[in-house]
Amino acid sequence: MIAPNPKADLLRYLQDGRDALVWKLDGLSEYEIRRPLTPTGTNLLGLVKHVAGVELAYFGDTFGRPLSEAEAPSWWSAEESEPNSDMWARADESREQIVALYRQAWEHSDSTIAALPLDAIGHVPWWPAERREVTLHHILVRVISDTQRHAGHADILRELSDGSVGYLQGKENLPPGDQAWWEGHRSRLERVAREAGG
Repeated sequence: MIAPNPKADLLRYLQDGRDALVWKLDGLSEYEIRRPLTPTGTNLLGLVKHVAGVELAYFGDTFGRPLSEAEAPSWWSAEESEPNSDMWARADESREQIVALYRQAWEHSDSTIAALPLDAIGHVPWWPAERREVTLHHILVRVISDTQRHAGHADILRELSDGSVGYLQGKENLPPGDQAWWEGHRSRLERVAREAGG
């Protein structure tokens, strides 16, 4: 029988989401990874930048382990940032910089996760006072949920960009079918939607 290891289980699902987000950038041009594909401007590189900030805040600031001023990205200071600045990359912020920041956030988060027990208490300074006190377990679940949600956004954005699909590299998790099969499937769903909609 395998002994339970909740922290390892949680970290595995967090890492799956991290890997999926970074993989969704592979093979795309600078334009394609920055291109806003929704009315609110959602884009692939912006999602990676956002989740890097989420990890740095929740596993750093919440547990008294913030990045040093020298390590923190320039947009980190709320006083200097415009609204939504973590959801897109400026032209002078390269893919390599954003991905490196995300990997730095992983390392920082993983060191917090390794150093503290799941019942360690932290304080989320931007939450209402009555909810600020949290456990590492609570924050792990929250960040996994956020990361996986954005990985789902990235799945859709990537499919809209160039038709690429899949959960992780080498794990497409879709039924087999060529382009003609998928076109037929989509047409069938369109017919059903029209029938149901009257």
